[in-house]
Amino acid sequence: QVQLVESGGGLVQAGGSLRLSCAASGRTFSSYVMGWFRQAPGKEREFVGFISRSATNTYYADSVKGRFTISRDNAKNEVYLQMNNLEPEDTAIYYCAAGWGGYYAAGYNSWGQGTQVTVSS
Repeated sequence: QVQLVESGGGLVQAGGSLRLSCAASGRTFSSYVMGWFRQAPGKEREFVGFISRSATNTYYADSVKGRFTISRDNAKNEVYLQMNNLEPEDTAIYYCAAGWGGYYAAGYNSWGQGTQVTVSS
């Protein structure tokens, strides 16, 4: 498994932007598909998007498509979530995850502790 630490969360007004980072430990980062999930108060954890091992492909939930962008730097062992045009509905704890990938949490076996994103209207 890989150890993951998210950063970059905070409070932003609707329409604003934030960039989340996720730093991974270990020398096998490039062997993992990296995903982002989020969990709003009182709701289940939901898929945001994932990026393939070589960063060739990205996939997003419909709710964030066109506003969020996932990228990774395998040399730095980091993955990023650029969030633009944020909406109050994006308020949640955001988690990065490492695993074989897919749209479901079961496809990931390493998780960060999460970072809070709050979007005010």
